[in-house]
Amino acid sequence: MKEDLMDIICCPLDKHDLDLEVEDRDDEEILSGQLVCTECGEVFPIEDGIPNLLPPDMRDEAPA
Repeated sequence: MKEDLMDIICCPLDKHDLDLEVEDRDDEEILSGQLVCTECGEVFPIEDGIPNLLPPDMRDEAPA
């Protein structure tokens, strides 16, 4: 995920801003970490450079 994506994404649940917490990065790409909603506190994981913005109840059901 590129960090400038933060300018256009928001929490899918309440449309508020997301805070970025980076665990691993490679040059300009964020490889792992999480996005945390500034309002509701929901956490959305970033794995292999892909943010998972599905609601929590849909994450386990979604195929990889």
